[in-house]
Amino acid sequence: MRIFGKGRHRPSASWRQATDRAFTLIGDGRYEDAGALLTRAADLEPWLSESWFNLALLHKFRHDWEQARAAGLRAVALLDRETGAPDWWNVGIAATALQDWPLARRAWQAYGLKVPGGSSRTKAGAGAGASDEPVGMDLGSAAVRLSPEGEAEVVWGRRLDPARIEVLSIPLPSSGRRWGEVVLHDGVPHGERTTAAGHAYPVFDEIELWAPSPVPTWVVLLEAEAEDDRDALERLAADAGFAAEDWSSSVRLLCRMCSESRMPSDEGDGEHLDPHDHSEPGHPGPLGHVTDGQLWVPERECGLAAPASLVRGLLDGWVADSPDTRDWRDLEEVC
Repeated sequence: MRIFGKGRHRPSASWRQATDRAFTLIGDGRYEDAGALLTRAADLEPWLSESWFNLALLHKFRHDWEQARAAGLRAVALLDRETGAPDWWNVGIAATALQDWPLARRAWQAYGLKVPGGSSRTKAGAGAGASDEPVGMDLGSAAVRLSPEGEAEVVWGRRLDPARIEVLSIPLPSSGRRWGEVVLHDGVPHGERTTAAGHAYPVFDEIELWAPSPVPTWVVLLEAEAEDDRDALERLAADAGFAAEDWSSSVRLLCRMCSESRMPSDEGDGEHLDPHDHSEPGHPGPLGHVTDGQLWVPERECGLAAPASLVRGLLDGWVADSPDTRDWRDLEEVC
C-alpha cells in the first residue's frame, strides 16, 4: 500500500522517492531502514496526513503500538474528510492493542461505525479507560488467518469489535493458538469463505495474540461408527462449555493463492472432491479429509479443547452412551 498525495497539494519528488523506497524495504522485511526513510518523508512534508499514516502503518507492522497510536493521531489531525478514512481504522487497531478504549471508541465512530454505550467490563491490568471497552457491536462471524507469515491456518471465530476475533475453532497445534483465544486482526480481509446458503464471510489476517486461553488443546483418535457418533462428542463437549472438532473432516490443506481467494467453506457434506484441496483424499487426519461422498472412515483424528481434569471424563462418558459404536485412544496434549 503506497499512499501519495490526495490532500491539499502534491508532495515533493523527494517525499515520493523516500516513501516509495520505504515500502519496497517494508516488503523485504527491512523495517528499520524503512522507518528512517518514512521519518525523513515526515520531516519533508509534516503537514501531509499521508506522512503520518505511512509511519503509523510501519509501526503497526512492527507491533510498536505506542508509536502507531502517536503517528496515527497526527495523521487524523490533518485529515480533510470527516468519516471513512483508513487512518482512523489504524488508530482503532493501535488503541485496541493498548486497551485504550476511549480512543478505540472514538476511532470506530470517526470511521463511521456505530458503537454501543460503555460497559462496566474490565480486564486485569488494563488501566484507565478499561470500563469503556466497546462490546456488543454484533459484527457476527468471520474467519481469521493465524500466523499469516508462517504456517498459516484459517479458523472460524466471533468478531468482538472491528479489530478482535474470539477463536471458536480448535486450531491445529502448529499455529500455537488455542480455542477461546482472542486475536488482534488487520482491517483489510484477504479472502472469503462462502457457505452453501450463499453467505460470505471475510478472512482477516491475525496481527498478534491479544488474550490467551487457559484451555489446552488435545488430539485423540476416535472410533466412531457413524457421523452421529462423532456429532455426539461435539455436542457433549459444547454442553460442558468447551469444544471438540473432527479434524479429519474440518481441515483442508490449501495453497496460499486458494486460501486468499473466495473459497467455499467445508461444511462436511462430502458430496464432491474439492479441486482446491491440496491434501490426500481418503485418509483421516489433517492432511486428507475428503472422500468420494460414500465412504465414512470410522477412525477420526479429533481435536479437543477442555481442561485436563475434564477431558478423559468427556471421552469416557461419550463411549459409555454407546459402547458398541464408540471408542477412543492415544489422547495427547498438543498445545
